[in-house]
Amino acid sequence: MKIRSDIIKVYKDVHIWIGIVSGLMLFIAFYAGSVTMFEKPLERWATPPSTLSPAPSLQQADALVAAVLAEHPKAASRYFVAVRPHADQPARVYWQERAPGQGRRQSTEYGASFAADGSLQVTQTRKAPVAQLVDTLHQLVGLPFPDKIARPIMGAVAMAYAVALVSGLIVLLITLSKDVFALRIGKNIKRMWLDAHNALGLFSLPFHIVIALTSVVFAFHDQFYDAQGAVVYPQGIEWNEEHAEAPGGAAVLPAAELLRRVEQQLPGFEVQSFGFQNKDGHVEATVTGLDIRHGTRARVYASTHLDPYSGEVDAHDLPGHMDGWNGAVNAFFALHFGSFGGNPVRWLYLLMGLAGAALFYTGNLLWVESRRRKRKGVETPVQKRSAWVLACLTVGVSLGCVAGISASIAATKWLPSLVTDLKAWHTGIYYAVFVAAIAWAFLRGAPRAAVELLRLSALCTLAIPLSSIAGALGVACSWYHAGSWPVDLTALLSVLVMLYIARRTQMRLQQGHTDSVWSQGSAEPCSAEALPANPL
Repeated sequence: MKIRSDIIKVYKDVHIWIGIVSGLMLFIAFYAGSVTMFEKPLERWATPPSTLSPAPSLQQADALVAAVLAEHPKAASRYFVAVRPHADQPARVYWQERAPGQGRRQSTEYGASFAADGSLQVTQTRKAPVAQLVDTLHQLVGLPFPDKIARPIMGAVAMAYAVALVSGLIVLLITLSKDVFALRIGKNIKRMWLDAHNALGLFSLPFHIVIALTSVVFAFHDQFYDAQGAVVYPQGIEWNEEHAEAPGGAAVLPAAELLRRVEQQLPGFEVQSFGFQNKDGHVEATVTGLDIRHGTRARVYASTHLDPYSGEVDAHDLPGHMDGWNGAVNAFFALHFGSFGGNPVRWLYLLMGLAGAALFYTGNLLWVESRRRKRKGVETPVQKRSAWVLACLTVGVSLGCVAGISASIAATKWLPSLVTDLKAWHTGIYYAVFVAAIAWAFLRGAPRAAVELLRLSALCTLAIPLSSIAGALGVACSWYHAGSWPVDLTALLSVLVMLYIARRTQMRLQQGHTDSVWSQGSAEPCSAEALPANPL
């Protein structure tokens, strides 16, 4: 029994300290990740109306391509023909160009159409970058560093996260039968938070295991491929660069005919676009689309090679047509992105993501409450600085992330007519709110800041539907898309939840333990004399 107790203590310490070190970064990853489940609707909501003329029919796409290549020869390196143009991609033909010294992510996208008089019309696409910002926060756990620095840190956090899952499960197994369905709400706040934490962790364990392991793979995929190349392919991989020559000098098939042939070969596959590359006079092509019956490696599309001269699809890269190994790898990606089952699965992943964020938040609350110096007499004890600091960080980082994302989204309907570098402004707004929230938490103390920052988060989130209303009323700088109501409705529901939590938090501050870090009387840190020898 003594040995078992010592082992459990070790696992408990491992679980606690990993949670303390990585919990706040994981909160950002999970909260932002839950928002990215509806990245495309958000991008559509945030993209301003195009000034481009209505897209010509698919039958006219080839004439449009010819006009584009005649006036913009750089487009021949890679251009796309959209099968069904929509609000966030209104052009029938679009392409990207890079200025000298620019990377792929700094490319400028252009779209083309025919004007009313039949002339070629080309405009720069100003696709809203806010959805990509939220996705980047998710991928890099909120770190404002370059990808090559932040991604390995994310991988280390994901590995620590996996260890925390295993150690937490081992600790929980000891009292599993007694505590798994318990949620004891009462004066013992620590016990209530522990029950909620255990329930969230246990019932979402398969989801968390998948997310943790896939995140490690995403973070270190270059290293994995390098190791695979050194061990499995020491002589290098021989790529077949031969191209299927166009029979008899035939031209590329018209887009409408390509669509017909692809739909014959891939029933149930909804084609979104065709991509073309001109290499030494030979055109290579890809087809992109989605089959909702199968999960994909990307969130909302799958892509594979297409012979543009015959319309023959190389389907071995598409879900539902893969061999066993590639199908298993594809399933791994699909499980991480929730790219299967349509909107019901996306809503489920959104809720699981929010529950994951709550898991890390409650973990920090438990650590703080576990180190509370309890009141034994008339005088209220001074709490440890370590507990005070973690309480402020928990409130500032978590609510700063929530408020920052909402503020950046709300600004997207106003920025395009005011600034040129949208990406820099969206990033700046997020981090300005985020840093200000952390500073406010330390200035005001965790209890007061928790209520105030929850109300700020609600206000920033309320600005999202208010921006849509302003656009519907014709207010300058804003706009409204007819199909954007789901984003606005979700934001309104989120506002109600935030205000409810703020109210409950206020009641907790007034009616809870007066010796707690979360009491209104604990807004200030302890004095230097009261510091423990090793506060952290």
